[in-house]
Amino acid sequence: MAEILYRSTRSENEEFSPSSALLKGLAPDGGLFVPTVMPTFADIAANMAAEGLTDGAGESTAKTLENLTKLGYKDVAYQVLRVFLTDYTAEEIRDCVEKAYDSKFDTPEIAPVVSKDGKYYLELFHGATIAFKDMALSILPHLMTAAARKNGVKDEIVILTATSGDTGKAALAGFADVPGTKIIVFYPKHGVSPVQEKQMVTQRGENVKVVGIEGNFDDAQNGVKAMFSDRMLEALLADKGYRFSSANSINIGRLVPQIAYYIWAYLRLAASGAICIGDEINVTVPTGNFGNILAGYYAKRMGLPIRTLVCASNENKVLYDFFGSGTYNKNREFKLTSSPSMDILISSNLERLIFESVGSGAKRCDELMTALKGGGKYTLTPAEMSRFSCFASGWTDEEGTAREIERVYKNSGYIIDTHTAVASAVAKEYAAGEGAGIPMLVVSTASPYKFTRSVLTSIDAKYADMEDFALADELSALSGVPVPPAIESLRTAPVLHDTVCGVSNMRDAVLEFLN
Repeated sequence: MAEILYRSTRSENEEFSPSSALLKGLAPDGGLFVPTVMPTFADIAANMAAEGLTDGAGESTAKTLENLTKLGYKDVAYQVLRVFLTDYTAEEIRDCVEKAYDSKFDTPEIAPVVSKDGKYYLELFHGATIAFKDMALSILPHLMTAAARKNGVKDEIVILTATSGDTGKAALAGFADVPGTKIIVFYPKHGVSPVQEKQMVTQRGENVKVVGIEGNFDDAQNGVKAMFSDRMLEALLADKGYRFSSANSINIGRLVPQIAYYIWAYLRLAASGAICIGDEINVTVPTGNFGNILAGYYAKRMGLPIRTLVCASNENKVLYDFFGSGTYNKNREFKLTSSPSMDILISSNLERLIFESVGSGAKRCDELMTALKGGGKYTLTPAEMSRFSCFASGWTDEEGTAREIERVYKNSGYIIDTHTAVASAVAKEYAAGEGAGIPMLVVSTASPYKFTRSVLTSIDAKYADMEDFALADELSALSGVPVPPAIESLRTAPVLHDTVCGVSNMRDAVLEFLN
């Protein structure tokens, strides 16, 4: 197949190789990288034929999906990565996949699909940090170091990341002590769960730094973006042998591996007899920064039979309001909820969808993003919004989230976390209406062990006064699932990072860490 190149959502001046785009993280003009051409299952079929895995290229999507059902997760991920990262060799992709999806995951399936409560839950929390971010951040360091070699980069790569809770720990775990890299993670000091915070501040590694900020996730994200676009800072770092890159979902190295698990989930449903190849499914995704659901949209663009992508929001329902009105408006109260990874008012990856909605128009996209930065909102035309017909949206409040955890447990004995509960509640409502009769896949993004207090008090108020690790033991007894090593290890882990700063001091924190 032809090489896939990447361009910015905000200009038409330059195209970049996949490895170069992955290294940069953010486009030079502040936009996000998008593929110039969307790969399809025909491209996967051609590669599989070239490798002798099928009879020949030119097979239908249905036949290609049927062939893929015979493969394990690593092989499916390998095939997906090959068609998006075309300047990597097959050997480089295979090496990255083998290093990523290994014993760090507690099941050989990597991402099981379970049938509970009349829906199918895609469990993306079986990695080292028990959250879906492991699915991409286990492989990103290997893709990035390979990209550095391919592009002759001698500078040390400084990963600069803002997190609403889960990305931080997964990125820290992925990059810890990886040669040629350093990683600095900023998180809202009062905006993550106790377990999420302790996972980050106990992270070992000579090349890692964790900083709490006095602000929310959007403040942290804006601070990071500002440093990426600071040309004086870039020159200063270059003089010292450093260059910035990102592990946030704005990096295509995060986005592309996520496409694989949507295809994998469909294949698992087909292999189990829940659907036939070619049948459509609906997918509900708990959504914050829009990267996870965007990966599902890219899978659909490739040809995966997804009818509707349901965007589920918590009380920070900026995306729900956008899909309903056509106006994206971040000028509203920011709410701290029991699903903190969704407590976001600027969903960065939506920019990639906006770029497509305006007919791949970089000028129009740049105008909209400038309006968002200046006045905090923008409005799409009805014609532009009409291109979102494959999306639906819903939201639930804190009470609804707690009720869904209790309901699913009482109906099926299955315990879900607060983010999955938001999606589950929205999926239940959608499946009872417009989505009736179509199999529903709910993307389960975190283990309930990351949010034990919120989860258990939703089931029974008697757990309210228990301490965090006692709650983990209670959850184990209730669910029959052993306490994961990611939680067990925190009982005695010392705090190694205690830096807290204001948003205006984030740049200083980076310079201090890099001497």
